Amino acid sequence: MRLIETIHGNVIISDDKNLLDVGYVHNYLHNKSYWAEKIPFTVVEKSIRNSLCFGLYLHQQQMGFARVITDNATFGYLADVFIDERYRGLGLSKRLMEMIITHPDLQGFRSWLLATRDAHGLYSQFGFKPLSAPERYMRLHNPDVYKHMTV
Repeated sequence: MRLIETIHGNVIISDDKNLLDVGYVHNYLHNKSYWAEKIPFTVVEKSIRNSLCFGLYLHQQQMGFARVITDNATFGYLADVFIDERYRGLGLSKRLMEMIITHPDLQGFRSWLLATRDAHGLYSQFGFKPLSAPERYMRLHNPDVYKHMTV
């Protein structure tokens, strides 16, 4: 499904992958994110190809991104959410989250997950809470995987 929402008169949020500037997304994740530092371009391409993605654009220039890893039926994992530093403080992340949470393909999920270091206030506005039973969750974590990849 391709959804487009115009906000602030000239900012567009869309789930159309054809609009994404993959180089811009890669540059941000590779150089500016704390969670995907040194991620290879090919990994970003593959993650976009296999996720429902959202881009924010000002005059056709990308200014933000988010993706949902999902089976489109029961579960969604919100990942790689960012707004370019130049455009923060304008309420864009809240509008992006509104579009994601209300997206027709992402309804009726039993569970959503995400991980954040510093945006708890944003996500709590949309019902996200700390895990109520963290002892039930396990993970296999390799935080330095991108630093050792040769692509």
